[in-house]
Amino acid sequence: MNPFPTLSPLPHQLRTPQVRDLAWVILSPPMLATTQWPQRHPLSASDWVTQPQALEAFLHALDQDNSALLQWLSRSSIRRLGLYYERLWQFAITHAPGVEMLAANLPIRAEGQTLGELDMLLRDRDGIHHVELAIKFYLGLAGADGRDSAHWFGPGSHDRLDLKLAHLNQHQLPISAREESRQALAALGIESFSAELWLGGYLFYPWCDSPQPPEGAHPDHLRGQWLHHKDWPRFAAQHPSARWQQLPRHAWLGPSRDDLPWSSEVFAQWLQQLEPRSPAQLLVRLTPHPDGHWEEAQRVFLVPDQWPAVADRAPATDSTAVPAPPV
Repeated sequence: MNPFPTLSPLPHQLRTPQVRDLAWVILSPPMLATTQWPQRHPLSASDWVTQPQALEAFLHALDQDNSALLQWLSRSSIRRLGLYYERLWQFAITHAPGVEMLAANLPIRAEGQTLGELDMLLRDRDGIHHVELAIKFYLGLAGADGRDSAHWFGPGSHDRLDLKLAHLNQHQLPISAREESRQALAALGIESFSAELWLGGYLFYPWCDSPQPPEGAHPDHLRGQWLHHKDWPRFAAQHPSARWQQLPRHAWLGPSRDDLPWSSEVFAQWLQQLEPRSPAQLLVRLTPHPDGHWEEAQRVFLVPDQWPAVADRAPATDSTAVPAPPV
């Protein structure tokens, strides 16, 4: 499913956060390998597939001057991580040779009501494609059958993998076949198309347990761990000299890289200020690189002790009730 296997290390080599995120979006594996609806990489038929060095050069050039990407991102709200993910894909499609973006976030309406929207409509040598995009982070319950997608919860505990798949299968993908959608597509000159999905993200496993991945998981899916707040001392003892820091929500995509990471003292102070019922926090362990920067070695979700019994009701922004990094 990865049309660019030789470029997998590239996100770790890029300096600019937004370009690193873009590379990660294009190059990371999907969460699942088996899905009810077809899953297809949006750039499967781009000229970059046969010329991966051209994609590599494109990303390196953006890393030197990311003004075009920043300008693109500034054109619409990206406060939600899912919208940021979609905008990155749209930028990639717009610049990919051999692929044409026909529409993005196309609303489907009936009798004045919005039924939903089509994430992307693109054309390549294989035809026209309606593509639904999703970026998700799911935590598997300890002591449960991990193969059951109902046992994988979002960090706020009100989202589940089985519910997301049901929404994709029963609403988001079938909507393009409705008569209302056919009329909207006909206005764009589209008569025949295929409906597909692309689900990116991470699966986080309980640090004290090793459940099976959900049924259909991609063998190379991205992984992390999670633990309750009360278990942090025992967990941290496994890496007594590790450098940990919090990742703000907007930095949850590509691999973390930092020239001046938090000191152990700064992290300890941040952790001490964290309220026991604060929303789940994504932490990253950084290790020094020979070039002088620090790069991501491990991801861990730190969740309230009551998780998943209590849901994260905080808004989907970075201004949650969480202490700011100490200075």
